[in-house]
Amino acid sequence: MRAREWSKLKKIILNADIVIEVLDARDPYITRCKQLENLVTQLGKKLVLVINKADLVPKEVLDSWKRVLNKEYPTVYISAQKRLGTRHLWRLIKLLATKFPVKVAVVGYPNVGKSTIINVLKGKYSSGTSPLPGFTKTNLKLRVASWLIIFDTPGIIPKGEDEEELVIKGALRPEALEDPINPAIKLIMIALARDPKIIETTYGLRGEDPYELLIKLAKKRGLLLKNEKPNVDEAARIILRDWQRGKLVFYSKPEHYGLK
Repeated sequence: MRAREWSKLKKIILNADIVIEVLDARDPYITRCKQLENLVTQLGKKLVLVINKADLVPKEVLDSWKRVLNKEYPTVYISAQKRLGTRHLWRLIKLLATKFPVKVAVVGYPNVGKSTIINVLKGKYSSGTSPLPGFTKTNLKLRVASWLIIFDTPGIIPKGEDEEELVIKGALRPEALEDPINPAIKLIMIALARDPKIIETTYGLRGEDPYELLIKLAKKRGLLLKNEKPNVDEAARIILRDWQRGKLVFYSKPEHYGLK
C-alpha cells in the first residue's frame, strides 16, 4: 500500500474498537498480514481473526487452524457465502465489546470475502460483492445493527510483495499479469504437494510436471495460437482464476508451516 493509503487505514483502525482480519480458509497462514496485525497491536485495538470460506475445507483442518491461531488472537471460522458459523462471529464481537454501539473495522487482502461477511452481519446486501480481487474501492461506514457499526475497507496490499505472491493469495487478478506462467507453475506445485490427485480430479489431467500440465490443459480446452501452438499463458490464467474462484480446491494445514 502507498503511504497515503496506509495512513487512511490507520485512521480507520484508530476510530474502531475491534479490528476483524479476514483470512482465506484454504491457507490462513499466507493470507495473514503481519504488518497490519502489528499496527493494530501498536494502536491498542482488539484483533479478531475470521477464517472465511470454511465450506471449502474439512472441519478438522479448520479446528486445527483455530486452535493454533487462538494462541495469538481470538479466532472463528465461518462461511459467509453459505451463511455458516456466523453466529459465532456475532457472539465474539459482543463478548469483546466494551461499549455500544461497537465500531468494527473489517480488513484483509482483496478477495478474502470482507464484503460478504459484512452482508451477513447486516442480514441484507449493504455492500457490493464480487469474486474479483480489488472490488471494494472506497471506505464504507455501515450501521449493520443498532449496536454495531462496521467500517469496510479496500483490500490491503503491503509493500514489498511481488505479483507472484499476490496472485496466489488471491489479491491480484490473473489478467493483470504480464507473465502468468511462473505463478501458475508455483501454484500447481503447491497443489500437488497438498493433494497429488487434485489436478487430475479437477481437470482430468495426469502428470507431475507443472509446465507439461499447462500444455495439456491448453490442448484439452482448444486454446491454440495462430501457429497451432498451445496457448500456455491462457491455460496458466485458467489455473490461477480457478484457484481464486474456488473451483480448484486444495488446502494447507498448520503442520505445513511447522505450526502445532
